[in-house]
Amino acid sequence: MTRHFRAPALAVLSLLTVATTARAQSTDAARSDAASDLRGSMRTLWEDHIVWTRNFIISAAAGLPDQPLVTERLLRNQTDIGNAIKPFYGDGAGDRLTALLRGHITTAAELVTAAKANDQGRVRSASERWNANADSIAVLLSGANPRNWPEATLKTEMRRHLELTLNEAQARLRGDWAADIRAYDEVHTHMVHFSDLLASGIARQFPDRVARR
Repeated sequence: MTRHFRAPALAVLSLLTVATTARAQSTDAARSDAASDLRGSMRTLWEDHIVWTRNFIISAAAGLPDQPLVTERLLRNQTDIGNAIKPFYGDGAGDRLTALLRGHITTAAELVTAAKANDQGRVRSASERWNANADSIAVLLSGANPRNWPEATLKTEMRRHLELTLNEAQARLRGDWAADIRAYDEVHTHMVHFSDLLASGIARQFPDRVARR
């Protein structure tokens, strides 16, 4: 009797093993796809951030009449970014991030205006507040996900973003178009890296919730 049922039993066990492995692989694939979608969405938001920042720099430097509309669109992006983290970190964190990012933008606008007027006192004041704001953004994000977003790392990344954006604005203001283009390319490369850092941190912290989105 034992010999008679051994083969069917082994076959059933083999089928169960295959089915379990298939389910695990399907789950892993779904999580991978979800993480990829999250990375794409995060890139879109942060690329909008630098695109509309660039449009603002161009408008402000040239005194174009579209500056109020460009500013409005740029500020809307900060709300979009804040809303994107609410499903994971709550409305309070999302609203706080939006407020800090709007401060990031308005202070950057003040800095560009001061630099255009060659008002070095206002440039120094705006620069100090801009850097302090960047550190606050890093602290907020790190506090929500310290394992994947160490505070020191995020502060370095945010300061790098400021440095590259300032390089872009300065090149535009002095009419060095080649340097302006190079600076924007650097801004873009860095922002893709930064947005991927944020997306991967969320995916690692909330693997199941990312897969269900």
